[in-house]
Amino acid sequence: MFVKVCGITNEEDALLAVALGADALGFVFAPGSRRQVTADTARDIVRRLPHGVVTVGVFRDERPERVVEIVHRVGLTGAQLHGREPISEVRWVRQRVQFVIQAFQAGDPALAAAANGPADIVLVDSAQPGSGKVFDWSLAEGVPGGVRLLLAGGLNPDNVQEAVRRVRPWGVDVSTGVESAPGRKDPRKLRRFLEATKEVAAVLEEPRPEASAERPFDWEVDLGLEP
Repeated sequence: MFVKVCGITNEEDALLAVALGADALGFVFAPGSRRQVTADTARDIVRRLPHGVVTVGVFRDERPERVVEIVHRVGLTGAQLHGREPISEVRWVRQRVQFVIQAFQAGDPALAAAANGPADIVLVDSAQPGSGKVFDWSLAEGVPGGVRLLLAGGLNPDNVQEAVRRVRPWGVDVSTGVESAPGRKDPRKLRRFLEATKEVAAVLEEPRPEASAERPFDWEVDLGLEP
């Protein structure tokens, strides 16, 4: 299962998350966020990461040209659009970066058409992103089949297993739930979260006897990021 640790603001937390098994790191560029970082800060962190770590820039209603410029200047893998960006802008950005995550508020009617959009991954979050508040997970059921669903919104070490069992997402995204303070990760919470996620994923992803010949789950292949 794909695990993204978002709200990274410093090198120590970035390296810790990767060492503990995170697949991706998120850097918030949206103004007003308590976890906002500058492009220069993110670039310095990204340069110290091991090869192959997926890095994502998080933007909210930013000009598409600016999104693409920051992704390439920092050396990020992809972009996460967390506002009300029109499909035309999402498509424009996707044509210029490796992959795009498009975020939707839980229960948004637009989720029904997500499969026809240009985004590679659909993220479902609470009405107040970054608040640490859990939403009614049944609202994620509006995501059509075949979509890579990244579940966010108030996940933490204590509830992530239940969330994964109920929603069966392609991956999970955590920020507030593993922090000691805004923008600072708690090593113990982060370890527990990753251990809990990998544990439940191992159980749910065990192939059924009749499906034993199917290709094993590989997010790098699914996203076209394999070497």
